[in-house]
Amino acid sequence: MRTILVEQAGPVVTVTLNRPDVRNAFDETAVAELSAWAAAVQPGSARVAVLRGAGRAFCAGADLNWMARMVEYSHDENVRDAAAMASMFRALDSLPLPLIGRIHGAALGGGVGLAAICDIVVAADDAVFGFTEAKLGILPAVIAPFAVAKIGVSAARELFLTGARFPASRARELGLVHAVAPEAGLDTTVDAYVKELLTSGPEAVAAAKRLIADIAGRPADQVAELTATAIARRRVSPEGQDGMRAFLEKRRAPWIPGA
Repeated sequence: MRTILVEQAGPVVTVTLNRPDVRNAFDETAVAELSAWAAAVQPGSARVAVLRGAGRAFCAGADLNWMARMVEYSHDENVRDAAAMASMFRALDSLPLPLIGRIHGAALGGGVGLAAICDIVVAADDAVFGFTEAKLGILPAVIAPFAVAKIGVSAARELFLTGARFPASRARELGLVHAVAPEAGLDTTVDAYVKELLTSGPEAVAAAKRLIADIAGRPADQVAELTATAIARRRVSPEGQDGMRAFLEKRRAPWIPGA
């Protein structure tokens, strides 16, 4: 792949946006390669994924050369282009394993969209975020469903409309970021999350991600049967049985490294 690096060490796969000369900005190739990687991830192939950026920034949004081509696109060409990017975000959002975002430098436009689809986000204390599309006369439309789900309607109204940049501390207040650390300590913080995730049953983690997507925004009475079925399925599953027996017998669950 030309725009991303994929490396796996044991149960952890690291995906690096690898266009540092343009601050890892998106183009058609990056969208296609991220989509292809996400589509290829199979349950059990890894237990945690980490998304990061090479060089000085996580992701600065759309590549300028790509944007220059967009100016000449017809309406139908723009629809196809946006649909491909939307498909990429959906594929990353629905990965069957937890995705940790490691954010440094800038996360702008589509870069904030990537942060929004990550299950856990760790940001450098000097990182800068921004839904900057309105400054260009366009919209953060493709990333909107994921961003609004993370930061809420009120914050989206402020930040989508102004296009203002905001610091990691504000991103944490909004729920876009879960932990803030000095850039030199980012990997330590990411590793702490990885270790915590590896103590959870991998099938249970994947099921929990699906459950959150299934019930988000729906009244409790509409999902009562779904949630009852979900917990029953996990209780009788081999992993659930192993985990409950390990707890009752005061031993480590078999999926914990070193168990």
